[in-house]
Amino acid sequence: MAAIDWTVNGQRRRTDVAAGAMLLDVLRDELKLTGAKPGCGEGACGACTVLLDGRAVKACVTPALSARNKTVVTIEGLARGEELHPLQQAFLDVEAYQCGYCTPGMILGAAALLEREPAPGEARVRQALEGHICRCGTYPRIVEAVRRAALEMRRG
Repeated sequence: MAAIDWTVNGQRRRTDVAAGAMLLDVLRDELKLTGAKPGCGEGACGACTVLLDGRAVKACVTPALSARNKTVVTIEGLARGEELHPLQQAFLDVEAYQCGYCTPGMILGAAALLEREPAPGEARVRQALEGHICRCGTYPRIVEAVRRAALEMRRG
């Protein structure tokens, strides 16, 4: 076991982590943050995506120890109090989900994109979310939601 100091969803924490533990397991099992979903276990589906120092990472293949002295944001920490993040609101507004399993990962992947590129075109959104699988096939609505959120975020 090793202790890591890190910030998770705005809260400074010290967490004991087993050697070899993946970030997804620590978030879900130790911190009870279940928004990041287990999927393929290989980093291929995107269901487990979280932000690590603002970069989208697949938590199922990211060693928990790599989060030492870093900031992690999960879907639970994206909203500001009761106000949803513009991406969360846009996903609701355009119904960019069916079962919702991929939605947290999609939103966080899109959040990382919009942080780097405030006005991505459709092709860029699709390219940025290539590593995210939606088994329900709502890709057109997901792209619409990301572009709508980008516009809203630029308006301030």
